[in-house]
Amino acid sequence: MAEAHQAVGFQFTVSPEGLDLKPSQEVLTNIFQAGLTALRKRAIVFKNGVLAGVYPASPSSWLIVVIMVMSRLYTGLDLSLGVMHAIQENMPLRGYLSVQTRAVLSSVAFASALWLFLIYLLRYTLKALLSYHGWIFECHGKMSASTKVWLSLVKMFSGRRPLLYSFQASLPRLPVPRVEDTIRRYLESVRPVLNDERYNQMEMLANDFKESKAAQLQRYLILKSWLANNYVSDWWEEYIYLRGRGPLMVNSNFYIMDLLYVTPTHRQAARAGNVVHAMLQYRRKLERGELAPMRALGTVPMCSAQMERIFNTTRIPGLETDYVQHLSDRKHVVVYHKGRFFKVWLYTGGRHLLPSELETQFSRILNDTSEPQAGEVKLAALTAGNRVPWAQARMRYFSQGVNKASLDAVETAAFFLALDDEPQGYDAANSNSLDAYAKSLLHGKCYDRWFDKSFTIISYSNGKMGINAEHSWADAPIVGHMWEYVVATDCFQLGYTEEGHCKGDVNKNLPQPARLQWLIPKECQNLIETSYLSAKKIADDVDFHGYLFSTFGKGLIKKCRTSPDAFIQLALQLAQFRDQGEFCLTYESSMTRMFREGRTETVRSCTSEAVAFVRAMEDRQVTNTERLALFRAAANKHQNMYRLAMTGSGIDRHLFCLYIISKYQGVESPFLEKVLSEPWKLSTSQTPQQQLNLVDINKFPKYVGAGGGFGPVADDGYGVSYIIVGENLITFHISSKFSSSDTDSYRFGQHIDKAMMDIQTLFQATNDKKLTVELNGKKHM
Repeated sequence: MAEAHQAVGFQFTVSPEGLDLKPSQEVLTNIFQAGLTALRKRAIVFKNGVLAGVYPASPSSWLIVVIMVMSRLYTGLDLSLGVMHAIQENMPLRGYLSVQTRAVLSSVAFASALWLFLIYLLRYTLKALLSYHGWIFECHGKMSASTKVWLSLVKMFSGRRPLLYSFQASLPRLPVPRVEDTIRRYLESVRPVLNDERYNQMEMLANDFKESKAAQLQRYLILKSWLANNYVSDWWEEYIYLRGRGPLMVNSNFYIMDLLYVTPTHRQAARAGNVVHAMLQYRRKLERGELAPMRALGTVPMCSAQMERIFNTTRIPGLETDYVQHLSDRKHVVVYHKGRFFKVWLYTGGRHLLPSELETQFSRILNDTSEPQAGEVKLAALTAGNRVPWAQARMRYFSQGVNKASLDAVETAAFFLALDDEPQGYDAANSNSLDAYAKSLLHGKCYDRWFDKSFTIISYSNGKMGINAEHSWADAPIVGHMWEYVVATDCFQLGYTEEGHCKGDVNKNLPQPARLQWLIPKECQNLIETSYLSAKKIADDVDFHGYLFSTFGKGLIKKCRTSPDAFIQLALQLAQFRDQGEFCLTYESSMTRMFREGRTETVRSCTSEAVAFVRAMEDRQVTNTERLALFRAAANKHQNMYRLAMTGSGIDRHLFCLYIISKYQGVESPFLEKVLSEPWKLSTSQTPQQQLNLVDINKFPKYVGAGGGFGPVADDGYGVSYIIVGENLITFHISSKFSSSDTDSYRFGQHIDKAMMDIQTLFQATNDKKLTVELNGKKHM
């Protein structure tokens, strides 16, 4: 076997003269190169760690401070006010050192201490500046003089060429809102969805909580906010995600689609080769901290902590709670194809495999005709079902022998790759193409994705790609950031030959992908089948509809002098009312990454202003001018709530943490119990677009992503994800459940479409003739 021969580094024979070693020069060369690469990587990581550790200063600034302090030896001016003299007099071994040596050493010691003090002073000054959020509440395009001064100071104290983690120590902590403010905002948020009787009951519960238990719980929460980097994130990860015992598939994991209109190559192995290589490039930059940090307004930094666990990460099941296992650099990936698991090495001779070499490896897997082992085909269904049976099976059947070795290979892999044997993607001629594409990414066949991995790359037979991501370790913008880099690198840097293959020569001496071995007993096979049937029932119940809204987009909405997100959220409220005949609590995800280790906050989009606008839209006696005034009031309210959520004054994370403390304290709170049990019948999220700006979509309008989505949150509700693509396109991803007689994803999509168009007509009633002409032109295109 050729691959066995490649794996042998030394050949030896035993003779009467002794052991005769015959070293393989090729393998020794590879080992040497790998050692050099490892040393070089450690040196770069150390260097970048030092640069990030002293940011916003630089190591060279230390030398400048030392030179300035030591100049006093020649000027006679003591800048330390006697401190250097005290150091010199109390220096150990002073009797063995000359006066000049002691003077130099004391100067260096004082200069180093002064340098560290200045670093901390710069950091805390920057942290104080970043704690100001008044700029968020200013009208778009109108910046006050104070904000301009503040922005200039932030730029000045931010230094030059920051690395990924340079700002981490300067980010402010998430503030704890006042209980009175949170309760007031909460009661305001539920007023539109409760009748008078239910609202009065909730108001009584809220006031009782505020007057009796709130102060005690708040004190503990403030204490935690002083001691922890973020008072929400660790509890959010543990109690919302890791302690959940239900299936991850559909209920927690989310997906991200490929480019909408473009498929760079239809060769499955070639596309997978380029994408995997681009991911390795991204991982190298990530591990070295060389990526630029995300910054709002191009200046205000956002937290990068979630990015640490993109690769080499797996959610490990437990009986009561799971945990996230994150490892250092992993050198292999596990590939699933037609019921078989393969281990593929990503390095050779101390370097990444080239795209052409990865294409060769994936082609070998695609051409492999071996049969799956007993129980292997649906093995990954264990990760799709309930967590407790999976944890029990893992301990009983996968804790030793070949099963443990193979499971370790999966769980320690850089990521998981599924080579599907069917085509997917958007097809303009097929109105259901996005629906099938989304369902494939969200749940597949229920056994061809490893739902515990931080992410699974899905490669389709026609060259399309996609991602299924586990949610506990990070939120969608983090995965989207990586995917945007990967797709841009794939299309605009790596490229393909005219025949659609990866560019570059192929190393024919690469070892064959290794089949993972499993010995799965009949009892475990039965458990796998049970988990599969449970997961399939969930998957078959997902009613999905995806569609492109191209009548108008962000460009014209901004000309209406309103926020595109507020415009869409109000359209969703109008669509919800027309679909269900009532209003409901609405969840919109907002980020809090301007704070250290920040994740998300909830924007409660169903406001009294939104309800008034929707009712006016359904009342024929209300004029368009009146409706437009109500729309602007509702849009302004939504924008203000979104800004409050971003700046740490949201409602739900504060109440969630108070609830956790109440459980630790054994304090019963009917108010908190009621709040945490409320259903979100409409759950919404905006997929971020162009976080890196690697592709000019005005120049390359076809190279746009289709966004991503998630499963329904409530049994009788909708999940809606949308992405505002460029100036003229909005993509909607709508999910619900077939088992609910009240919901229909396609019907809801039609309501959204009509709501968007109806709101557009309001602006045609204005005196802005130019805008009216553009809107009418778009309508008849």
